[in-house]
Amino acid sequence: MDRQATLFKTLSDPTRLRLAALLALRGETCVCELAQALDEPDFKISRHLAIMRAAGMVETRREGTWMHYQLAAPRSDFERRLHVLLREGLTDHPTLKEDLARAAQATCAPRVVCHA
Repeated sequence: MDRQATLFKTLSDPTRLRLAALLALRGETCVCELAQALDEPDFKISRHLAIMRAAGMVETRREGTWMHYQLAAPRSDFERRLHVLLREGLTDHPTLKEDLARAAQATCAPRVVCHA
């Protein structure tokens, strides 16, 4: 139960809940895009993501100067269900809809396009 309690404690902050929902819906996302989506400064979003990373909730990847975050792969049925809840349970929430609209307009880092 400690692992589950840690996840719930991490998600008890509204900013971290919004970040988790965005990552569940969008997949890997640059920190600058997340900051623009939540209309918050990069340093604040980075601090929340660091808490989520310490809890094992997110994974990171560096690309040049940009840090990209994604939800960590679920390690249990509980975590799989939590990912589904994050993806499906908040999609109609007005705040998340606004976050997604701002994320779609983010201009900080170009998405990598792979040419085969």
